[in-house]
Amino acid sequence: MPTNGTTKLTGAQLAILNHRIEGINKKMSNTIMRTGRSGVLNRARDFSVCILTRDCQLLSSAEALPIHTLSGPDMMAQAMLRFHPNLKRGDAFIHNSPYHGNSHAADQSILVPVLDDDGRHRFTVVVKAHQADIGNSVPTTLHATARDVYEEGALIFPCARIQENFRDIDDIIRICMMRIRVPDQWYGDLLATIGAARIGERELMSLAREVGWDRIEEFSEAWFDYSEKRMIEAVQALKKGQATTYSTHDSFPGSPEGGIRITATVKVDTAKAMIDVDYRGCPDCLPNGLNLTEATTRTAAMVGVFNSIRPDVPKNAGSFRRISLQLRDNAIVGIPLHPTSCSLATTNIADHASNCVQMAIAEIADGAGMAEVGYTFTPSTGTISGTDPRNGKRYVNMVFFGHTGGAASGRNDRWLTVLHVGNGGLCNIDGAELSELYHPVIIRERALMIDTEGAGRFVGAPSIRVEYGPVGGPMDLMFASDGTDHPPQGVRGGKPGGQAGQQVRRRNGALEELDKVTQIVLQEGETTIGLTCGGGGYGDPKARDPERVRHNVAEGWVSHQRARDVYGVVFAADSTVDEAATHALRGNVA
Repeated sequence: MPTNGTTKLTGAQLAILNHRIEGINKKMSNTIMRTGRSGVLNRARDFSVCILTRDCQLLSSAEALPIHTLSGPDMMAQAMLRFHPNLKRGDAFIHNSPYHGNSHAADQSILVPVLDDDGRHRFTVVVKAHQADIGNSVPTTLHATARDVYEEGALIFPCARIQENFRDIDDIIRICMMRIRVPDQWYGDLLATIGAARIGERELMSLAREVGWDRIEEFSEAWFDYSEKRMIEAVQALKKGQATTYSTHDSFPGSPEGGIRITATVKVDTAKAMIDVDYRGCPDCLPNGLNLTEATTRTAAMVGVFNSIRPDVPKNAGSFRRISLQLRDNAIVGIPLHPTSCSLATTNIADHASNCVQMAIAEIADGAGMAEVGYTFTPSTGTISGTDPRNGKRYVNMVFFGHTGGAASGRNDRWLTVLHVGNGGLCNIDGAELSELYHPVIIRERALMIDTEGAGRFVGAPSIRVEYGPVGGPMDLMFASDGTDHPPQGVRGGKPGGQAGQQVRRRNGALEELDKVTQIVLQEGETTIGLTCGGGGYGDPKARDPERVRHNVAEGWVSHQRARDVYGVVFAADSTVDEAATHALRGNVA
């Protein structure tokens, strides 16, 4: 039967075409995963792909990192149309400008307009890939202390043509090869992203030959309407209300000593089926790299909303119609003005902005929303660089040696390896053996830490501890760690997750604490230790199912002492739950 009164597509046809479009996304993703040259792409999987309509609405972003695609590609596609009104088949554009819709300069994107045989623009494919190096003034793509974009130093392309008639424009490539520390690696990643975009273009054209361009565009409108309908149902299932919440980022150079307090006011209007997020109470932009772009601000709000509702709502321009945002210029969570640095715009402050939204929805209604997701950019997720003594070649790479951070929701325990809230658990953890094969590094330890979970009726993730160091010579390390002073908070009586930490172990075994923002040269025989945040808990820990606590103790996540002191669970001699003693200890808690 028809899905609504305007489309001729049946429900079955709608589902089939959606899966066909998602299949194109997956082919693009597979291309990058198999052909990317840097570990950021081919091991950690820090990239995203998506498809937009000709009027720049997000249609599909299957398997994409939320912080990359929920908002941003639409603004980037608009910039492409504004700067290049006469599109031709064979065009491709490189875009990483944080002032023209991109997330941050490290996320180098390729846009390819898809034209029909008559030269009409039908769709745009976007491939976004985090770079190992982007020409910054220091060997990291996350320059936390950059006072402005000039000190940041990144090569920025506001939607510049990089291919015409399917041929490279070598001028741009030569510029990049001269500025980037690992030019061959960068060029390999560029080929992978362009290749993935061309795969998307080819597959869309193939689908159009099969079903027709008009049918795909008809599907797009019907899919948006269907997605909006699902979103309306999800919002109306929430409780009406309004809440204001706060989340504090640790103090960094260029920020207040007590940290940076991010705030969001969230209003759920079930009658109008709208969720409004107001970030206008956030501080002004700061003279460092923590400021968000407009794209990551908008996306952060959406991440918090979608984390708080039923998971089966499609994430596209249709469901986005039910989210409104209140932003202001020159705010750290808002719309930055050039030359503000936005080097860390996908993480750190963006995570706090998302966490505020999902914590506010949890405050409005028990069972909805989510606790605070942890912060994991300690040395375990730092940038290493140097000269490989095995071959004399320069290397730069962002490593993903270990992360957890997942927060509890109102219905379930955490997802363990989230990394950070905007990532959604989609990045991989680097394999130890491959990391040691590709770089002169040895991983000494990678272990989950007992009693670091955010306790609650539903629990957050525990912290992970990673220790590694160089082999055969010195190694530069840079990181920007949050969550040491302000660990991720629980909601509705839930407890905070474990806090972050960062240390260096000298050759004599002595441990030294490292600053939260550090650039250090590790010598052979030295190691660094990164302790990532856990995730916040949801609800009173003494309301947790005692059998779940028993399982957590048996698995080594929680100690017997913590089970008794925090969860109020007592065990018999055979390690089963002593129900009478537990009931007595818990008192009147349901």
